[in-house]
Amino acid sequence: MRGAMIKTFSRIAPALMALLLSAPVPSLAQTAPASTIKTAGNIIKVPLQPQVGTDLRACSGKTASGLGYSALREGTGPKPGKGDFVLIGYIGYLATNGQVFDQNPGTPLSLDSVIPGFAEGLQLMPRGSVYRLCVPAALGYGATGAGEAIPANSDLVFQIELIDSKTAAEVDAMRKAQQAGASTPPPAAH
Repeated sequence: MRGAMIKTFSRIAPALMALLLSAPVPSLAQTAPASTIKTAGNIIKVPLQPQVGTDLRACSGKTASGLGYSALREGTGPKPGKGDFVLIGYIGYLATNGQVFDQNPGTPLSLDSVIPGFAEGLQLMPRGSVYRLCVPAALGYGATGAGEAIPANSDLVFQIELIDSKTAAEVDAMRKAQQAGASTPPPAAH
């Protein structure tokens, strides 16, 4: 999932950077309690990786595959399909201790490029929803883990907001329209 996010991010980095630079920066006190901030001396580790409380690591429902989910806010739009593209905001953290390993307020991605539990959970969500997904290791990164942040056999929790979704056909049409617009010469100056 992280590799696909990096490739996708590099294509949209200029627009996201402009958006991020215009957003207000939350104060440290709003982000995490001081007791959860990891420090080396007096230097805060960047990016800030707070811990999420125990009460926010559980899900109320479960699918046949074992994916846990809780609707925190129901949306009213369509649900994405297996090969669709989504724009999401998310926070990912370890189920065992609540350590946040990844977060992003606006990430575009394809459901084909993420871990199985993430893709399955997004397909449950109507556009505009915010869900908590409890992803067992078998539907996550399994026995391999994902670098230092996600150890092998880790159960994961994600809070996801489904901001928008597009089918593969809609994305192809958008790409063709963009390419057609790019190949059309600009009007002559008078």
